[in-house]
Amino acid sequence: LSQQARRDVGGAARRGILIKGGVHLEGARKLKTIALDKTGTLTHGKPTLTDLNVLGDLSRDDVLRISASIDSLSEHPVAHAIVTAYDGQLDAVTDFEAITGRGVQGTVNGVTYLVGNHRLAEETGVCNISIEAILRDLELEAKTAIVMMTHEKALAIMAVADTIRPESVEAIARLRALGVEPVMLTGDNARTAMAIAQLVGITDARGDLLPD
Repeated sequence: LSQQARRDVGGAARRGILIKGGVHLEGARKLKTIALDKTGTLTHGKPTLTDLNVLGDLSRDDVLRISASIDSLSEHPVAHAIVTAYDGQLDAVTDFEAITGRGVQGTVNGVTYLVGNHRLAEETGVCNISIEAILRDLELEAKTAIVMMTHEKALAIMAVADTIRPESVEAIARLRALGVEPVMLTGDNARTAMAIAQLVGITDARGDLLPD
């Protein structure tokens, strides 16, 4: 490896960027496409609750309390946003289950609730024309929509929003200037993905992705 490559790897490490070895750094000159995760890379990764639409008989406080109680057992940033938005006493949760790439499920006071994304709502069978319209509007605003539901019906629709890192727009522009095309990857709905991608100058956004 060249001395320059060794110096570059060392310099990057001092800035918190870990590169496996100089050969990988030197190989980067051949890159034509780079895939970037949305949450925590292009955004700050600290979403906050922005919307809460009650659809059923529960009060806003009930919706937030139950959702926060179940989400308190999850480590996902979206779950953290809902937990942070509620400052009261949480309910006891039994039979908690994380549903990969979709959301969470838990039983509170004998009732099983699901709190998850658009995909989970569709798979559970609780979506209808009016719910789809609310979800679409939120997603077009670059928000992540969450549905609180039972296995029979949707009870509320919430949304959280993350903020774009101020350096993301410049970083994307500089990559393009180098001839490298950025692609954004996210588990968010495709509409949300494209709305956020456009804010940073990315034209290729892949949404609805599962972890694998």
